Amino acid sequence: MSIKRIGKHLLSNRWRVRRAFPRRALTHIEQAIKASEAKHEGQIRFVVEGALDGRPLFANQSTRARAIDVFARLRVWDTAHNNGVLIYLLLADRKVEIVADRGIDSKVGHAAWQKICDTMELEFRSRNFERGALRGIADVTALLVANYPSSGPHRNELPDKPVVM
Repeated sequence: MSIKRIGKHLLSNRWRVRRAFPRRALTHIEQAIKASEAKHEGQIRFVVEGALDGRPLFANQSTRARAIDVFARLRVWDTAHNNGVLIYLLLADRKVEIVADRGIDSKVGHAAWQKICDTMELEFRSRNFERGALRGIADVTALLVANYPSSGPHRNELPDKPVVM
């Protein structure tokens, strides 16, 4: 357990999240997800968490493990075609994780998801939070269009609104 990481998380608060992702940015992210899902059969969720607290923090939970927990809690796996994708940002660590359901993950693979995460993290390091989020959504959209193209109107299985934790 790193004292530096604990300090960053303890000093992070909702104000930092609101500063990085003001209401306008969250609205743009929601609109991007809606537009994306009109192009394919997949489902996208975007979550930004300011910092870990309590047990996850003091157990030194990794960003990946936390993203998997959030993926399960939000039931992103609960889609008809197993093609839900979670884009998760842990702001205190400036780390992005993409967790994808088994249907889409088996077609895309870890390297493609990691490339999207790396691109987003580069934007976030430059404090371009909205641009980084929208770029990540666009890149995930391209993979979903390639693997689950739209066959016409379909049911929106997951909420499009970003989750701020």
